[in-house]
Amino acid sequence: MDQVVFESVRKVFRHRPALFNWVGRERTGETVALNNVSFSVSPAEVVALLGPNGSGKTSTLKLISTMLLADGGSVRVGGFDAQHDGSKVRRQVGIAVAAERSFFPRLSARENLDFFAALDEAPRRERPLRIEEVLRDTGLEEQADTLVMKFSSGMYQRLGLARALVKRPHVLLLDEPTRSLDAAATAHFWSSIRALARRNTTVFLATHNFAEAASAANRVLLLHRGELLADRSLVTRTLATRSSAFSSVLAGAASHDVGQIAEELRVLYFRLTGEPAVHGGFDADCDSGCADKIRRAGAAS
Repeated sequence: MDQVVFESVRKVFRHRPALFNWVGRERTGETVALNNVSFSVSPAEVVALLGPNGSGKTSTLKLISTMLLADGGSVRVGGFDAQHDGSKVRRQVGIAVAAERSFFPRLSARENLDFFAALDEAPRRERPLRIEEVLRDTGLEEQADTLVMKFSSGMYQRLGLARALVKRPHVLLLDEPTRSLDAAATAHFWSSIRALARRNTTVFLATHNFAEAASAANRVLLLHRGELLADRSLVTRTLATRSSAFSSVLAGAASHDVGQIAEELRVLYFRLTGEPAVHGGFDADCDSGCADKIRRAGAAS
């Protein structure tokens, strides 16, 4: 059975200016975040969501988590409908975002995790073991009893991942999860994600980084202006091989496999979306030489 299923999902945000727009000139009308998007994802798949800002990546994650509800179509997680069985869906889903700000600054990492584990109804007897596991998996063992107010942005981001993992979700949602992490922390992070996939966890990764998608995912969904432009499987190389190669990339070494797949994803993205090859900050790992390659590839296609 598929773990996550989207069937003709439509999500629209309607702009309602404050005070009937008497003060200022706020935007009116509506924005279509997702337009009749359909796909299905199996257990243990690692799926990368690619697309520029406003393409619908975060909306997709929020629909899976039930933070948003679809205006049309259906979203099912683990066989349950997100619209009618929200509580059963939420028990299966963990979400970690780069801008996580829900922790209590005057509590330690361990105390925060204990609070959220209780909130997620993790069994009391299992909580200490689960907390130790996620602290180890996210590299926060040494900071377990440090007040969160003293955390760096990278440590804070790892704590957000630990919070998502403490409930042992069947589906893990990651929104730009490595934005504030250094190279070593990023390598550790992807090692943890590979371990989750081996334990049958479905992972959704929203990212702007082609190398990250090429190394971590075995499937890519390309979104643009709410439309699903491409659904591609990265089956030419094993996930383990590509992920281990990514560690070399982080260390500054060349990796033919990851580099080639990332280049293929770049070409696909620019060809289908029509976005300019040098796009202000969209792909920070693409230098001028890479941009020249993309221009030539785009011209050839």
